[in-house]
Amino acid sequence: MRLDAHQHFWDIARGDYGWLTPDVGPIYRNYHPEDLKPHLVRHQIDGTILVQAAPTVAETRYMLSLADDNDFIKGVVGWADFEAPDAPEQIAVLAQNPKLVGLRPMIQDIHDPDWMLEPGLSPAYRAMIAHDLVFDALTLPRHLRNLRRLADRHPDLPMVIDHGSKPEIAPGLFDDWSEDMAVLAAETSAFCKLSGLVTEAGNSWTFDTLRPYVDHLLEIFGPDRLIWGSDWPVCTLACSYEDWIEISAELLKDLGETERQAVLGGNAEKLYL
Repeated sequence: MRLDAHQHFWDIARGDYGWLTPDVGPIYRNYHPEDLKPHLVRHQIDGTILVQAAPTVAETRYMLSLADDNDFIKGVVGWADFEAPDAPEQIAVLAQNPKLVGLRPMIQDIHDPDWMLEPGLSPAYRAMIAHDLVFDALTLPRHLRNLRRLADRHPDLPMVIDHGSKPEIAPGLFDDWSEDMAVLAAETSAFCKLSGLVTEAGNSWTFDTLRPYVDHLLEIFGPDRLIWGSDWPVCTLACSYEDWIEISAELLKDLGETERQAVLGGNAEKLYL
């Protein structure tokens, strides 16, 4: 199965996308399943993992309704209020839908870099483990050491790092990110998504600017823990869906066929489904 393991839909009228304003430019419009389907058909992608774009339970329910109506959505990574006293109950109710495969607090937007380590969040993490849900870590490079500590505390929590933890590719910052990612890869069982990197590189991206970051992720996680995703439609701020397909093919060209199939779908199927 070939999977796009990271894509979004949104309907602006729903009103809970705090980050989605006219300032984001061309992606300030609705994106629905019928907008993505032609890309999936053209590139023979069998299904997707739909990922939250708003920090509300209503968003999770919206995405689950889309998954119920669209067979190509194989799983949903939603949101729950980890800080709520009834967080375990919230998670249990949402997990009754078999399409819910993970949860993603929007850590990159939380002011406190230590938030993920708050003791009060432990019941939510334990509920995720109990319901076999993946923790999608939407982090920045400054969060990586705390993410390592979180993995220590909850070693049974399945974890995937979104977008390679968003390295600062445009200004060429590499060393600190690469060291922290290498430690996390070596000392935890976390997966990592090969997604979102072209956006971090900006409109002036080239293969040469992207390659060191992708090569590093391949080296430290290996092709058995790296997961391909498009981050569509956010990726269109820097390249088209077709461009990212071509970029990915070039960056993964040295892998064997079995390894390439793992990155392009097998690993996501193993983790989420």
